[in-house]
Amino acid sequence: MKRMFFLLLTTILMVTACSTGSSNKGGGQTSTNKGINKITAWAWDPKFNIAALKLAEANYTGNKDYKLRVIENGQPDIVQKLNTGLSSGTMKGMPNIVLIEDYRAQSFLQAYPDAFYEISQYFNPKDFADYKIAPTSFNGKQYGLPFDTGVAGLYVRTDMLKDAGLTLDDVRDIDWNEFIERGKTIRDKVGKGFLTLDPNDLGTIRMMIQSAGSWYLKDDGVTPNLAGNEALKEAFRVYKTLLDEKIAVTTSDWSQFLAAFNNSDIAGVPTGNWITPSIKAEASQSGKWAVVPIPRLPVKGAVNASNLGGSSFYVLNIDGKEKAAEFLGKTFGSNKDFYQKLVKEVGALGTYKPATDGEAYKSGDDFFGGQKVIEDFSKWMSEIPSVNYGMHTYAIEDILVAEMQNYLSGKNIDDVLKDAQQQAEAQLK
Repeated sequence: MKRMFFLLLTTILMVTACSTGSSNKGGGQTSTNKGINKITAWAWDPKFNIAALKLAEANYTGNKDYKLRVIENGQPDIVQKLNTGLSSGTMKGMPNIVLIEDYRAQSFLQAYPDAFYEISQYFNPKDFADYKIAPTSFNGKQYGLPFDTGVAGLYVRTDMLKDAGLTLDDVRDIDWNEFIERGKTIRDKVGKGFLTLDPNDLGTIRMMIQSAGSWYLKDDGVTPNLAGNEALKEAFRVYKTLLDEKIAVTTSDWSQFLAAFNNSDIAGVPTGNWITPSIKAEASQSGKWAVVPIPRLPVKGAVNASNLGGSSFYVLNIDGKEKAAEFLGKTFGSNKDFYQKLVKEVGALGTYKPATDGEAYKSGDDFFGGQKVIEDFSKWMSEIPSVNYGMHTYAIEDILVAEMQNYLSGKNIDDVLKDAQQQAEAQLK
């Protein structure tokens, strides 16, 4: 009787294992590559990144003997799950495809290089914006397929500019000193701020220093570059001036940030292009906005182009890696028509350069007075200085947030950066 029960159980398990409808809630694959019937992806933001993955699946023309399963995880959850799983030495429960923010990518690639699958044979890295290659590659090997760009722009309220006696030309291709002067005019004549600043989020500092080709780390991506960093010193000065002159409206979270421009409390929003849907959410302001290049840091060699945010797709080195890489390569890696749909249906601006010649990139946007904003962002994207984000962007920024408060309270800027350097060197050994 026991023997019959064992045979019956074995048969059931075999049938279940062969079923194409079976699910693996852990996200990892345990079958051989040939038998893979499901590719799992982890990503955040259902209206942006996840929507992009689902659109890619709908437009995939390659091997379709498997189904893409996209599992929503918040970005902090993905970071935690990857760190926990990869540090344990096992790939159990890992997805085939994972979205990682560019600022964090090197911390995973350098710590767990064997956990990721090299995918350069599935697409041409040279087809993507130059600044995206450094964070997505390691030791000369390409592990990430560059996705969205955080190319920045200065969104401005044209009606408020007019009320202040200014025009778009007065805020186009300016540096941050000139931005401050325009901000004073808007403050005095319109009674509005020109941007928001959150003292606990130094994204604006990041945009400033990258416009000058500088970062928190030296070119090796490891050594702290704070003391003696002229771009960072100038960025701190500008930041303090924006607050001291009451040009900035202080916010403390995302909802306050959105409310500031949706409620017409500010005349400008210098940030990444991913904010466009949030600005357009206030339909009553249609026709009252325009976008010009981000201000450059007033230092030698700086340009009116920078980045804030952005992420890329990675393939884990587990069963199904070839199929996952092929899927990414034939969609995000090479399909120009797909990128046109990505702009129209999701509002996602990728970093795939050949797609910028497409119709969707050249169409005007009525909300922005007919301006071809996608085309403009694509042009600025090609001008973004490439820097090595390295492994420690957020660890260093935690130090700088505290030191920024000391600076705002009167501490000498050279002492601020010197102390930050010492703390970074001690913590990042």
